[in-house]
Amino acid sequence: MGPQLVIVPTYNEKENIALLIEKVMDVLPETHLLIVEDNSPDGTAAIVRRLMASYPGRLHMEEREGKQGLGTAYLHGFRWALDHGYHFIFEMDADFSHNPEDLPSLLDACLHDGFDMSIGSRYVNGVNVVNWPIGRVLMSYYASWYVRKVTGMPIQDTTAGFKCYTAPVLEKVMRRPVRFVGYAFQIDMKFRAWKYGFKIKEVPIIFRDRTMGQSKMSSGIFKEAFFGVMSMKIRSWFQNWE
Repeated sequence: MGPQLVIVPTYNEKENIALLIEKVMDVLPETHLLIVEDNSPDGTAAIVRRLMASYPGRLHMEEREGKQGLGTAYLHGFRWALDHGYHFIFEMDADFSHNPEDLPSLLDACLHDGFDMSIGSRYVNGVNVVNWPIGRVLMSYYASWYVRKVTGMPIQDTTAGFKCYTAPVLEKVMRRPVRFVGYAFQIDMKFRAWKYGFKIKEVPIIFRDRTMGQSKMSSGIFKEAFFGVMSMKIRSWFQNWE
């Protein structure tokens, strides 16, 4: 089994980060954890630094100068992971909307079932979302329907942000610049992996909305996703997917 890394971007997550680190390290005893910290004014970085002594060599932090967007945070983490030789690379949120208990299932899909990438999916077995207003559930569900119709991807949860990649997937999909930052980033990464022919599995999860801290969602993120999907599809006609 190759080395594992869980990547968690943070901005103002002081209520969640200590408990999340403890839970991830407990659930995957062999994994390393990288926090990509965007200069949170609430002191998130200080909490992570304090905990690094408890997990020597396993807990890492990359501090950036300001809030630069989720997509750029993950891309920063992916490059760091590849540079440091990790083979299984996870992405997840810091707010417990992604349950760390599901990490072993995502790993098993790649490690034992032979998939190149696994997705923690809210919609592969119906709709498994807790504590979201019905309007947001419907918007998310039909956003995935829209993405499937435009792109042809056979993936139920196209905007999911809870994933496990194998290193070859990231090495290939990041050959060309990824310009999106929000939901469109999540869609683009899946679209590229699918177009390159990698084997992808959706693993059913239950998604729970955050109970502590503030959501980072904005209307701009949704607009980027809506219009980005069209440009993504059009560009794909002129690209080599060998």
